[in-house]
Amino acid sequence: MKRTVVIVLFEGVDLLDVTGPPEVFALLRRELGPDDTSGYDVVLAAETPDPVTTSAGVRLLPDATFEEAAARPIDTLLVPGSVEVDAHGRVHALTDPAVVARVRTLAARSRRVTSVCVGAHLLAAAGLLDGKRATTHWSTARQLATEHPEVEVDADPIFIRQGDVWTGAGISACLDLSLALVADDHGETTALRVARQLVMYLKRPSGQSQFSVPLEPVSTTRRIEDLRLHIMDNITRPLTVPDLATHAHVGERQLTRIFKTELGMTPSAYVESVRVERARNQLESTDATLERIATTCGFGTTDTLIRAFRRKLDTTPTEYRQRFRT
Repeated sequence: MKRTVVIVLFEGVDLLDVTGPPEVFALLRRELGPDDTSGYDVVLAAETPDPVTTSAGVRLLPDATFEEAAARPIDTLLVPGSVEVDAHGRVHALTDPAVVARVRTLAARSRRVTSVCVGAHLLAAAGLLDGKRATTHWSTARQLATEHPEVEVDADPIFIRQGDVWTGAGISACLDLSLALVADDHGETTALRVARQLVMYLKRPSGQSQFSVPLEPVSTTRRIEDLRLHIMDNITRPLTVPDLATHAHVGERQLTRIFKTELGMTPSAYVESVRVERARNQLESTDATLERIATTCGFGTTDTLIRAFRRKLDTTPTEYRQRFRT
C-alpha cells in the first residue's frame, strides 16, 4: 500500500520545502513502474481549504484540512518552515503557536515525523525534539539551540535521524532528506536510481558547513565586532590569543570567555574559520595555487591549509575547488 505523507501548509511557508519532497516521491513512482502499488500518497494539509501563499508568492491549494488529515493514519508527517529577515539581513525562524499545536496533534497520528530546513523549530516548539539531536538551516541553528536548550543542535549534517524523528538541513537539503526516506522505505539501490534522475548525490560528500558563512555578523557587542574586523584585516599575521587579548585590552581568559559567549567558539577556532572562509573564496573564484592561498590566508604552509579544511569541511582544498569552482 502507498504510504501517506502529510505536508503541513501555512502562510509564508518556504516553497521548496513543500514542493521538493513530492518531486522526489514522484520520481520514485517512475522508477517503480506503473504497476507497483507502493510509493507515496502526498497530502498537502492546511487550516482551511483556502489557497496558502508561500514565501515565494506562489499560492498552493491544500488537499485537506488539518482536521481531515488527522482523521486518518499518517505514515510520514513532513513539517516545512518559514523565516523572516530583519533590516540587517539576519534570518529568524518563525513558529506560529497555532501551527505548533497542529503539528503536535498530527505527529501523534504519524509513524514518522520529519522536518525540513527551519521546520525543526516547529518540531522543537511542539516538544518533539526534547532530548534528541537535531539539525536545521545553519543560519538559525544558534536560535534553535538558544530557544530550546533541551535539544542537541548540530548544524553540520544534511539530515539527522533519531528513531522515528528526522530533521533536515537548509532548503535544498529537503531533497537529501527525501532520498534518505526513500532509501529507508525502498532500499538504497532504488534511492540511488531516484538520485540519478535528480542529478545529485544519494549522500553528499560533506555537511552544510561547507555552504555556511561563519563571518556573518552574530554579535552586537562592539568589542567582539572590533576583534572580528581586526582579525579579517590582519589575517596573515599570527593572531595568537595573547595578541588578540592585547588588542582588546583584556586578559587571555576573559578573551576566551568573550569568544565562547558571543561566537560559540574559542579565539583560535574562530581565526581558523575566518582563514578557511577566505581560502574557500579564493578556491572558488581564482586560479591561485594552494601555496599562494595558504600564504595569503594566514595558514603559512599547504599542510596546515589541508588540515584545516579536513577539520572544518571534511574535504581537501583540491576536492573543494573541483566541486565549487565558479
